Amino acid sequence: MMKEELRQFVKDRTAELTAAPSCCKEAKEAAAKWLAAAGTPAEKEETARYLQELAEDVTPIDGLIAFANSDYAAKEFGPEGAKNLAAHAADIKARGAKYCDCAACAAALAILNRKDELLG
Repeated sequence: MMKEELRQFVKDRTAELTAAPSCCKEAKEAAAKWLAAAGTPAEKEETARYLQELAEDVTPIDGLIAFANSDYAAKEFGPEGAKNLAAHAADIKARGAKYCDCAACAAALAILNRKDELLG
């Protein structure tokens, strides 16, 4: 069983993740399953599944740039919104970002950064 401090950390980041407008349905479902398993004998197994889902969902910076410049982004956010997102993505890449910095990706990365601890 994981330490309570670590479990609380994951619960807090999970709340941030699921509250983010950019959080996908699959991540929300994985989060709900992990929360249900937290503190139970199924926790370790569900943690591995949750981490796998989060790793699949975090958007690399070049993926964010491609998305921001897509027709889909223009439809989703409007031409100006997509243009602003593309400029933001280019800016954070220039400053060294490797991943999207939206609330969902940031929360997922915070959890993933403690992967060894979580699986240990």
